[in-house]
Amino acid sequence: MTRANADEHWQMDGTAPELYERYLVPAITSHWAGDLLDRVALRRGESVLDIACGTGVVGRLAAQRGHAGRLVGIDLNTAMLATARTRSADIEWLQGSALELPFDENSFDVVLCQLGLQFFPDRPLALKEMVRVLKPGGRAGLSVFSAIERTPAAHALVQALDRYLGAASSRTKRSEHLSCDAREVGAWAKQAGFDVVDVATVNKRFTFPSMLDYVRIQLTATPMAGLLKEREAEERERLILAIAEEATSRLAPSMLADGKLTFPQEAFVLTATR
Repeated sequence: MTRANADEHWQMDGTAPELYERYLVPAITSHWAGDLLDRVALRRGESVLDIACGTGVVGRLAAQRGHAGRLVGIDLNTAMLATARTRSADIEWLQGSALELPFDENSFDVVLCQLGLQFFPDRPLALKEMVRVLKPGGRAGLSVFSAIERTPAAHALVQALDRYLGAASSRTKRSEHLSCDAREVGAWAKQAGFDVVDVATVNKRFTFPSMLDYVRIQLTATPMAGLLKEREAEERERLILAIAEEATSRLAPSMLADGKLTFPQEAFVLTATR
């Protein structure tokens, strides 16, 4: 992709949820969604609950594959749900908490949670709620990012943020990642009441047109947009450029070939039955 084409592609107009759906979903989260659904292997007509659904990529992909019956997405963030509703009217979109799911016991055949568990203030309770709403023999599929050091682009970004915006600035990005290992994630699920539990450590590679594009997306299309929202446009651009340059300096040259950014990302993907 040429520099001009990259600039044309990464247009930063719109709200953060819209930009998240436009750029991060096709670039990263749709790939993890496909992996999760492959592992869970939905059967035709199964009822599915997607917890922390965001803009709805998991539910939409499940619907596109044609296996699922009733599809429900739930999220705390009303703005993300508003974007989800514009993308699909066939899925039930609900505002609510993973810690107090508004469903009866034994309501769903499958519960999914892509890249959400790490954000829950009470992870054991969230997992117990998943068990509660699953039917006997029901299945769950969850994914969470592993230690941030296992995703070099994200690790370089948080170090650059700390330098230019202060130590607290990287807290949001760091919170996307767990510091524990796969065994601990599996232990949480077993303690919550899941029966057969498997946790795979999965690596994928992603490519952005450049580190600058990656940084701009992170600081515009995610909750980190709040770090710069009070700055004037000229200062925002100056900081984005400086942070991108600093992050670039922290990466191996092999990740920056041909001016692009290519990096590995690691996640734990858990599948379990009730």
